[in-house]
Amino acid sequence: MQYRRLGRSGLRVSELSLGSWVTFHTQVDVDSAVESMAAAYDYGVNFFDNAESYASGKSEEVMGAAFKKLGWRRSSFVVSSKYFWWLNNSVNEKNTLNRKYLMQAIDGSLKRFGLEHLDLIFCHRSDPNTPVEETVWAMHNIIENGKALYWGTSQWPAADILAAIEIAERHHLHKPVMEQAEYNMLEREKIEKEYARLFSDYGYGATIWSPLASGLLTGKYNNGIPANSRGSLKGYDWLTPRLTNQEDIAKVKNLLPIASQLGCTPAQLAIAWCLKNPNVSTVITGASRVSQVHENMKALGVVEKLTPAVMKTIEGVLQNKPEL
Repeated sequence: MQYRRLGRSGLRVSELSLGSWVTFHTQVDVDSAVESMAAAYDYGVNFFDNAESYASGKSEEVMGAAFKKLGWRRSSFVVSSKYFWWLNNSVNEKNTLNRKYLMQAIDGSLKRFGLEHLDLIFCHRSDPNTPVEETVWAMHNIIENGKALYWGTSQWPAADILAAIEIAERHHLHKPVMEQAEYNMLEREKIEKEYARLFSDYGYGATIWSPLASGLLTGKYNNGIPANSRGSLKGYDWLTPRLTNQEDIAKVKNLLPIASQLGCTPAQLAIAWCLKNPNVSTVITGASRVSQVHENMKALGVVEKLTPAVMKTIEGVLQNKPEL
C-alpha cells in the first residue's frame, strides 16, 4: 500500500480506502464489518469513510461497533463522516449546512461512532440557502472544539469551494482541504475539468467515490440487473437508468479485452485507472463481503501495468475525456 497526502495537508491516506455507503447495516452487520475492515487494515488501508445519512445513522453505529471490537490504536486510522441530508425530517434538520444543524450533527456522529473526534468531516452537498460564511465558521468551530481535524466538501460546485477557501483565508479560519466527488471512467467532468484550478492553485485533496460507477464497470450489469446486486436493492431504483445505459454498457464490454490482456478483472482495471490520476488522494472502495476487499486490493498491482500505450487504448474506448 502506498500513501498519498490529502492535498496540501500533512495527513497521509492510503491509496485505497474502505467506505460504508449502501453496505453497512443494509448488507453488512457488525461481524461482517469487522471482517472486511480487518482485511482492509491488514493490506494497509488507514481511511474508513462514512456519512450521517448512510442507513439513517445505522452505518455509523455499525462502523463504531466494529472499531470497538477491533481495538485499533485511534492514531492508526482515519475516519470520516458527511453532513447535509437528514436523520430527522424537520426544518433545520434536513438539507442544510446552517450552524445549528452542523454543531448538533457532529455530536450525533461522535455518539454513534463512540469516538472523541473524527479526522475528516465533509459538507455532503452545497447549501444555496445558507451563507457560505456561516458554514465556514461552523466547520472552523467544530475543529477548534477538537471534534474534528480537517473539513472538506462533497459534490460542491467549484465556485462555492473557492468562495469557502477565500472566506477562510480572509478570516484566518480552518479552510476546506479536500473534496469527495464521484470519479470513474464514465464520470470525469468534475475531477478532470471543473476542479482543475482547485488542484493546481490550492492543492485541494480528493477522496473519490464510486470508482466502479455503482458496479457498472464490473461488467455485472452487461446483461441486465441481476438479483442481489446493488441495482436490485429496495430504495436504489434511481440507479436503474445508469445501470441500463446501453452506450455505457457498450464501453464496458469493450474494456473487457483490455482487462483480460492485463490479467485483471474489469473492476480492478477501473480502480487502478482512477489511481493513475495524481490529483486523487484516495479511491474509496466498497465491499458487501470480505472476498470483495481482497479482490479490490489487487488493483494496486494493476496500476504499474497502465502504461501510456494502455491508457491511450482505454481513452479510445471511453471517448469522453473532458476538454480543458
